[in-house]
Amino acid sequence: MACLGGSSLSSQTMILGREYYQTPFGEKYLVLGPIAVHALSGLSKRILSKKSPRPARSPLSMTGYSIMILFLPIHFFTHRLHPTSPLDSIHSVGPAELDFEFVKLGLQKWPFVSRGLYAGLLLSVGLHLADGANIIWNSWLKESLGRPRRWRIQSLAMLAFPPLIGVWFLANEPSLVLSSTARRFEAAFRENWLYRIL
Repeated sequence: MACLGGSSLSSQTMILGREYYQTPFGEKYLVLGPIAVHALSGLSKRILSKKSPRPARSPLSMTGYSIMILFLPIHFFTHRLHPTSPLDSIHSVGPAELDFEFVKLGLQKWPFVSRGLYAGLLLSVGLHLADGANIIWNSWLKESLGRPRRWRIQSLAMLAFPPLIGVWFLANEPSLVLSSTARRFEAAFRENWLYRIL
């Protein structure tokens, strides 16, 4: 949405989605639950299977581990847990205040860290999704989608590049956040060790 309407359209769209994914039921069972089931099923398949389903260095495995160990925890803590902290410097940024201005501030204040983390998350998820879809397609339909490398590039172009362009748009938009809210946003970002040292 950011590449179509900037932070305004992105924030409006996010508010619609929050009705489903940021409720006590929705966050547990529609967001965190499926992620945990997917990760645990992949790990248990690797551990319990008599023959290794994929090499540990395959793009599917490498992106899965990078998402699970690095990108997803950092993203979740930075964008979900730290802003709701009751610390005096953050003062529990509420859902009405937490919109894409938070993302813009991070991109503008810490450009290398934020852009690197968003790019890593989007590219890893895009490649993991492309490889996983290719495996499912070939397993169930027994038809090849073509050469894996070509399929990965095309899938990344469709899945990861539009959000990456949106990140670029957000990074270059002027900030519209109030200075008092910006200080609270900065304090929330600094709860993450990456934003403190870089």
